[in-house]
Amino acid sequence: MPYETEALNATVEILAEAAPEADRGGNFPWAGIRAVHRAGLLERTVATRYGGDGASLYDAAQILAALGRGDPSVALISAMTLFTHLGQANKGHWPEALYKRLLSEAGTRPLLLNAARVEPELGSPARGGLPATIARRTANGWSISGKKRFVTGAHGLTHFLVWAHTDEPSPRVGTFVVPNGLPGIRIIENWTSVGMRATGSHDVEYIDVEIPAEDVLELVDPSVAQQDNRAHAAVTLAVAAIYLGVAEAAQAAFNRFAHERIPTNLGHPVARTERFINLSGEIDLLVSAPGRSFRCPAGAERPGTLHPRPHPRRPAVARRGTDRRARAR
Repeated sequence: MPYETEALNATVEILAEAAPEADRGGNFPWAGIRAVHRAGLLERTVATRYGGDGASLYDAAQILAALGRGDPSVALISAMTLFTHLGQANKGHWPEALYKRLLSEAGTRPLLLNAARVEPELGSPARGGLPATIARRTANGWSISGKKRFVTGAHGLTHFLVWAHTDEPSPRVGTFVVPNGLPGIRIIENWTSVGMRATGSHDVEYIDVEIPAEDVLELVDPSVAQQDNRAHAAVTLAVAAIYLGVAEAAQAAFNRFAHERIPTNLGHPVARTERFINLSGEIDLLVSAPGRSFRCPAGAERPGTLHPRPHPRRPAVARRGTDRRARAR
């Protein structure tokens, strides 16, 4: 699918400018999220049958790599929504009326969705098991109670996709769509990571949270409710693109420093010293090799590939280091 690369680069610059303040305070990165929303990136994977661009998982990974260069916290929060839309595009498991209602909200504010699946006792659903979180039938719908861990973007999400079992005589398992801000939702601010603090991947507790009866996905027998780990592995590969973007941003920062740092006792940039030339070449090899494989896995250019903006002065340092290593062989 075609990309407006300049618009994407402009969005990445906004993310990079806003990221330090959000990360220092561990605050939800609203400035970056709003920029991603204005650029129309949050809905890129919405299926064409709903009026979206129909971007693939590959396309989503290219977007996430770019956003990762600006602010990986914003990229990770955005990824959860991109993957949700992609799941609906491929499986069509949402009730049509519910999904269209949520899409209509995306026109006026960032629609942020994320699955709340991990629990204190159960751990990750990837290893099997059933959720302790329970959905009780009420006169008007469902009442959700339970506790979830590592809910990325908890404070800014518009909806939690809560994995729970029902209290029916023959319990079923499904995903309940819970709008953020309802009575009974408590965000436990215990995300104390050293990095990517702005993801706000806190625990969330639900105490008798009421939702309509129709706001649930795929209520099925527990015997067929296990997580599809093969599909999840593909999504995990796309998440890895975020950290490729982080590495590219770090490389750019290293190169800028090397060219701007001129010690008085040296008289020229440290980029010209043997040590920095060698380091730059090694870094370039480590970053560019997976980057090439990731963006062009079959060895041929793919339509819609997002190329990062050239790093400042990168060739002058990195190429020299690489050439030197080649001659040494």
